[in-house]
Amino acid sequence: MVIIAGRGISGFRWASSSSSSSSSQSSSSTKSPKTEKKLVDRLSSVIDAANDRKLPPELRGQRNAVRSETDIINVVEHRIWHSMEEGQFENLPGKGKPLNLNTNPHADPADDTLYRILSKNGCAPEWVELNKEIRSKISEWRIALKKATEFKCNGDNSKWVEVSEALKVQLRDINDKVFRYNLIVPFGRQMFGLKWEKELARLEE
Repeated sequence: MVIIAGRGISGFRWASSSSSSSSSQSSSSTKSPKTEKKLVDRLSSVIDAANDRKLPPELRGQRNAVRSETDIINVVEHRIWHSMEEGQFENLPGKGKPLNLNTNPHADPADDTLYRILSKNGCAPEWVELNKEIRSKISEWRIALKKATEFKCNGDNSKWVEVSEALKVQLRDINDKVFRYNLIVPFGRQMFGLKWEKELARLEE
């Protein structure tokens, strides 16, 4: 009888623990959407506050207003004119003197030193020379392509096929140079290569 009672008690305890765990899970599941919504609201408010601090004081505190780049430009121009009226641009250091362009404060110091040495010796960076070469080759290639299309228009297909194959080889050579140029050029100065179909469509326009 003691063993049976023990089983009954243990069974009762197990049932009570399972019921309590299930109730806690159900309560946590019901609370999770609300908690998640509060977290999202707090994050969005922090992001709005951070973005608001980036704006000029004249445009802060207008969360529902639609801001544009023009609004910021207007604020900047208003400040400039206000400073000019107050004479804040008068008697500035270096006024009336030529600008010192020997150094570029926005460039990497190592690159700036290299460019300055090249300039003194009448040279240019490799990407500058390569840019000139690519543009020259593209201009010559397009002239040759325009002349080659005359064979196609005149019905001389065999000559057109022969010349077009040679032009495609030159196109691949130009694109190889463009690829090398894009690897060594400073960021933001990359250029696109040539595409045969687009160049033909360009002549038909």
